[in-house]
Amino acid sequence: MTEKNRQHQGGRKPKADPAVFRYSVSFNAEEHAEFLSRFEQSGMKIKAHFIVACIFEKSLKVVKYDMAAMEYHARLTNFYAQFRAIGVNYNQVVKAIKATFTEKKALAFLYKLEKATIEMAALNQKIIDLTKEFEEKWLQK
Repeated sequence: MTEKNRQHQGGRKPKADPAVFRYSVSFNAEEHAEFLSRFEQSGMKIKAHFIVACIFEKSLKVVKYDMAAMEYHARLTNFYAQFRAIGVNYNQVVKAIKATFTEKKALAFLYKLEKATIEMAALNQKIIDLTKEFEEKWLQK
C-alpha cells in the first residue's frame, strides 16, 4: 500500500534517533540566574537545545592555575626589580668612590665591588638555569 491509500493513524512520526537518555541538573538561585541570563543572550527558544549546544557544539576551555608557577614568577619578578635597583646603586657607588677617595683607595674599593659583581652575575646565571629547568619540567607549552 502506498501512503496515500493508508488511513491516517494520527500522532507524530517516530524519530529516526530518539533521545532516550535524560539527566537532571540542580542549580542554586545564583547559578539559575546566571543560566537564564546566558540562555537569553543565546537567543535560543528551548533550554534543552541551549544546554546541548553548550556541551557539544562549543569547545570547552579548561584553565588550570599552577600556584607554584605563579609564585615562582612573582618571586622572579621581585628578583629582577632588585637587580635593577642594584644596577642603579652600582652607578651611584662608582661615582661616589671616584669623587670621595684617592685613586689608590678608589681602586681597592672598585676591586671589591667588581668581585661582588662577578658573584652576582654567577648567581644570576644560576637563576636563569633554574628557571629554564623549571619551565622544561613543570610548565606546559
